[in-house]
Amino acid sequence: MARASKGFLGRLLRGVLLLVLVFGLIGPVMVTTIYRFVPPPVTWLMIQRVFEGKGFDRRWRSLDDMSPKLVRAVIAAEDAKFCDHNGFDFDAMEKAFESNAKGRKLRGGSTISQQTAKNVFLWPGRSYVRKGLEAYFTVLIEVIWGKPRIMEVYLNSVEWGPGVYGAEAAARKNFGVGADQLTPAQAARLAAILPSPLKWKAARPGPYVKRRSGKITRAAGTINREGMAACVLS
Repeated sequence: MARASKGFLGRLLRGVLLLVLVFGLIGPVMVTTIYRFVPPPVTWLMIQRVFEGKGFDRRWRSLDDMSPKLVRAVIAAEDAKFCDHNGFDFDAMEKAFESNAKGRKLRGGSTISQQTAKNVFLWPGRSYVRKGLEAYFTVLIEVIWGKPRIMEVYLNSVEWGPGVYGAEAAARKNFGVGADQLTPAQAARLAAILPSPLKWKAARPGPYVKRRSGKITRAAGTINREGMAACVLS
């Protein structure tokens, strides 16, 4: 009886370890590899917004068919070191930690790679478990996708307004043009509202968004002159 019990426990343990291996390690690698070539479907956030009555508008567009002005504006606004880091900007993370520890307005230190991993694979919210998974998926997409694909998926998945996802839907919603026809000012406005897309407006910006978009326009010029988007734009 004792030997049979030990045998059962051994098989159970091996089964659990196999499930952990498949779903915890192999599964994410396989899904990430598939998304290297196939547009990721709806995200958890998109589903949540639908249930909140926000609607759904997303139109996939390849990175080559988007305006380089938007790419440079988003890099300037969200992650100036996008082409230099391997998924994590530790200097920005340290500054964010210090800012938050002093009780200032909550500041994030996430890179575009981290935001993409969170948007595509994970659920909204803050927890150590989710942050750990975010780091894991960030490493995976940096290794498997590379910078151009990360930028392409980011620009097609990020929330840009109530029920609006991706650059194409955002450009048409706000300015009535495709993502390939955005002017520098329009691109800067779209980049400016990314931190709070449900609060700020790109088409009818308030004073803060106008100031922020002006800074982004100037920073995007620096990104262009210094080749800081070379990993994405040929």
